[in-house]
Amino acid sequence: MGKKKKGRSAKKNVPQAGGEEPQEVLQAPHSFVIHRGLPCPKLSDLTRDFRKIMEPFTAMNLKERKSNKIKDFVSLSGVFHVSHMAVFNRSKEQVSWKVARLPRGPTLTFKIHQFTLMKDVISAQRKPYIDDKAYESAPLVVLNSFSGEGKHLKLMAQMLQNMFPTINVSTVKLARIRRCVLFSYNPTTKLIDVRHFAIRVQPVGVSKSIKKLITGKIPNMARCEDIADFIEKANGVSDSEFEDDEANHVVLPQDLPSRGNIQNQKSAIKLHELGPRMTIQLMKIEAGLFNGEVLFHELVVKTEKEKDAIRRKIEKRERLKQERKEQQTQNKLKKEEDKERHKQKCLQGMKKETKEEEEAQEEPEDDAEYFKEEVGVEPDRELFAPADPKRPPKSRKRPAVDPRSKGKDSKKRKLNDGQPGKLEKQKPFRASSGKAGKGGKVKKKPKRSRK
Repeated sequence: MGKKKKGRSAKKNVPQAGGEEPQEVLQAPHSFVIHRGLPCPKLSDLTRDFRKIMEPFTAMNLKERKSNKIKDFVSLSGVFHVSHMAVFNRSKEQVSWKVARLPRGPTLTFKIHQFTLMKDVISAQRKPYIDDKAYESAPLVVLNSFSGEGKHLKLMAQMLQNMFPTINVSTVKLARIRRCVLFSYNPTTKLIDVRHFAIRVQPVGVSKSIKKLITGKIPNMARCEDIADFIEKANGVSDSEFEDDEANHVVLPQDLPSRGNIQNQKSAIKLHELGPRMTIQLMKIEAGLFNGEVLFHELVVKTEKEKDAIRRKIEKRERLKQERKEQQTQNKLKKEEDKERHKQKCLQGMKKETKEEEEAQEEPEDDAEYFKEEVGVEPDRELFAPADPKRPPKSRKRPAVDPRSKGKDSKKRKLNDGQPGKLEKQKPFRASSGKAGKGGKVKKKPKRSRK
């Protein structure tokens, strides 16, 4: 048989020399984004759109099944350096979004009041801005109004911020910051608005015609006789269209790859919404991974006595769970020891039986001596005489073919002893129904008359 060839996926997975990921990529927070609960096509699209927000440190093509449990994803998190898990869940009552820190928690549960998919946001824009290179780097995280009172706000802000990689201001390259994610908290309604934008930088202080020339766009000069007419005329556009608000103007500390954005020059920052949009509300914070002690609940408020009772109940359950694990471990070790002991015992018995068989073969039994001991009389000399090795033993079975018959026509020859070589012609046998009378004729039964 020929050598089995590797498939296309197996060839891609072959580790190459020098192909290890850098340390900053390994230390960056990675995430799993999945959906659970009742089937919903819109929720599946929202899960895919949120994976776009978390790029490039997320499993974009993650295949999930109904049979998969949370334990399956937790067991793989250490291999792929996954630190967070975002779960979109749909039940009969509501649609929720859970964010958990792997592998031990805590877990934040948000209620989704409303959401808009990425395709709907882009289709509503007059001039949508799409840049595939913007997803090659992680987005910038912006938190608004999370400085209120309450430990749950601090924990929520820290959890949302740690889902994305940190930025070192002294070594960051501005060319890699092309997206931003906004989490805006409203203290009055306790709602959080989630928005996703693309960042675009354009030069400031030039007219629209010069901006086209700088950015490399081909202008329409059909109505102009000279390039000077195109620059001076400015295509009849007012200054308000190409001049932005002063609050958007910044002095660039670095050169950007886009044309016209030079170091120590003023540029304007523009945001183009990419989607998706979400309006969420924090409902619960749990200490463990999707379970454990409830640290905060928006609807249920319990006293310290009730919290202590719940804490003791959880500790008792964890203690019993640990005792069961230890008992199972001991039982497993005991079964393995019994199995090994039984195996050794079987091997010893097999060795003993083999040894007895070998001894029995080496010392053949004396039949004459045994007959004398049992009967008390000397056996006849011919009864237990040794067989002659030169003379083959006779078979008592009757042969299938008579050795006296010389061929197939032996029966025919016996019939024709007087005339050898000729066969007597036999009259053909005719089958007849009924009894034959005189002359060989068959008498028919008389018919019965019906009266």
